[in-house]
Amino acid sequence: MSLRIYNITILMARSAGGFARRIAQHDPDLARQLQRAATSVPLNLAEGLYSQGGNRRARLHTAMGSANEVMACLDVGAALGYLDERDVAAERDRLDHIRATLYKLIRIR
Repeated sequence: MSLRIYNITILMARSAGGFARRIAQHDPDLARQLQRAATSVPLNLAEGLYSQGGNRRARLHTAMGSANEVMACLDVGAALGYLDERDVAAERDRLDHIRATLYKLIRIR
């Protein structure tokens, strides 16, 4: 894949897997939701980059929504005391970068 953002989404998914394992000790449902959202980001990005027209935008929008969902899962995990806020803050920066890049890709016609 030619875009660096794909590799960054893979790093995010790897990191989210670690967070999900910690969350699962307290809330297996939240952990599963985090894993599904985290895997959706690179999968929909990859599909969107090789799609055209409306399908391209739809996949990229789905990747954006999933990135937002990952952020929300991490925020909830930290709010409930399952995750350390400092760890979540570092991942938040990566997710902000992913979301900004997705936004730019969606805007490209």
